[in-house]
Amino acid sequence: MKVLLAASEALPFIKVGGLGDVAGSLPKALLKEGVDIRVVIPYHSSMSQEMKNRCTYKGNVSFYLGWRQSYCGVFTAEENGVTYYLIDNERYFKRAAPYGEYDDGERYAYFSKAILEILPLIEFYPDIIHANDWHTGLIPVYLDTQFRNREGYRYIKTVFSIHNIEFQGKFGVEILEDVIGIDKSNRMLLEYNKCLNCMKGAIECANVVTTVSENYAHEILNPYFSFGLHDILKKREYKIRGIINGIDTNLFNPETDLFIKTNYGIKTRVNKRFNKIELQRDLALPETAEVPIIGMVGRLTPQKGIDLLEQVAEDIIKSGAQLVILGTGYPEYENFLHYLEFAHHDHVRSIIDFSPVMAQRIYAGADLFLMPSKTEPCGLSQLIALRYGTIPIVHAVGGLYDTVKPFNAESGEGCGVTFQSYNAYDMLDAVNRAIAIWSDKDQRRSIMANAMEKDVSWEKSAEQYIEVYQSV
Repeated sequence: MKVLLAASEALPFIKVGGLGDVAGSLPKALLKEGVDIRVVIPYHSSMSQEMKNRCTYKGNVSFYLGWRQSYCGVFTAEENGVTYYLIDNERYFKRAAPYGEYDDGERYAYFSKAILEILPLIEFYPDIIHANDWHTGLIPVYLDTQFRNREGYRYIKTVFSIHNIEFQGKFGVEILEDVIGIDKSNRMLLEYNKCLNCMKGAIECANVVTTVSENYAHEILNPYFSFGLHDILKKREYKIRGIINGIDTNLFNPETDLFIKTNYGIKTRVNKRFNKIELQRDLALPETAEVPIIGMVGRLTPQKGIDLLEQVAEDIIKSGAQLVILGTGYPEYENFLHYLEFAHHDHVRSIIDFSPVMAQRIYAGADLFLMPSKTEPCGLSQLIALRYGTIPIVHAVGGLYDTVKPFNAESGEGCGVTFQSYNAYDMLDAVNRAIAIWSDKDQRRSIMANAMEKDVSWEKSAEQYIEVYQSV
């Protein structure tokens, strides 16, 4: 089976969010299962020079996007046995960052069409093109409306994965013909609520639509979670399937992690305490084993539940716990965390930064991991926390519901602590319950073992993707 996975970012080349993790690790798991999997991403100028040096020029093609003829260079590289193709066009990808530009609609329409145009050059006609999020949402649309009659394209099928439905690729209808080059006769494939919607186009044209957790596949049929797309999703519900994400268990491995003070595993999890001491020392927090460290790693945005923390942070601190929070985002949340650290210097450290190294040290050094997301399609942070034996405290939505089963002291089952309603005091209750479990040494040993034994790898998920590919 031949699969071409298309994404706007992928490790190890470039990562902005969770999509980069998925597009970097899922292909390796598929390759192990015997799939001829290749990946295509943009050749972003913001990639590190090290990664650019790993790329080799393959060739180029040109094609029309609307009225404009566009150059399309192709670079190639191999990582962990997976072949990567990188689409080069400085007009579109010589930017400071992959997203957030005024012409993102045109940029990613170009990228979507370029992927189809380069297939003869790379001599790879896949059975499946697996598109991811709105940036590649036009691939199924272009394929069905402009490429089906070309030699080699007739039997290509498409799978479209929704990683975050909040970002849909919505643009003015005026760009339809001249800018993205789609005939007005096909306008109905893209138009939704008086604008062009790339994600809607993918939902209409793809053979299968997947989400990154089973629970999220049901949630997005509800207006509360759908960001306006529930009507079209309900009509196409027969296409939708949820497959939970995994993580790269070689990259996130406390037994081999080079960024942490002391390596440990499930049989040596007692050594985790040395990472706690080192984290406290690095951050100039009181060095004590008697109180838990509660860690948070992620974007400081309303989706991530920082507003809940604002309401009850003082109460959490009164418990004696230490808070260590890493992330960047909305200025009002950054300012709140600065104030919290200033007011409670013996208990709080706010690190306003994007630091993979510090993230690893928090996963390894914290005792509890707070993830109170308002919505969460899948979430990777809770999976990493489980891998490191750091007990997740989560709002039971989306993938958090699927991956974190509440701990039951009587049966000894479960790997975390959950709360059901998006409410600050429900979250506070969950934090207090987690602290109580952590304070009981027998329960602590049991829940840590459950967390570290949980399978958070890609193996099972890769098998489910293969089932989806085979079904179409």
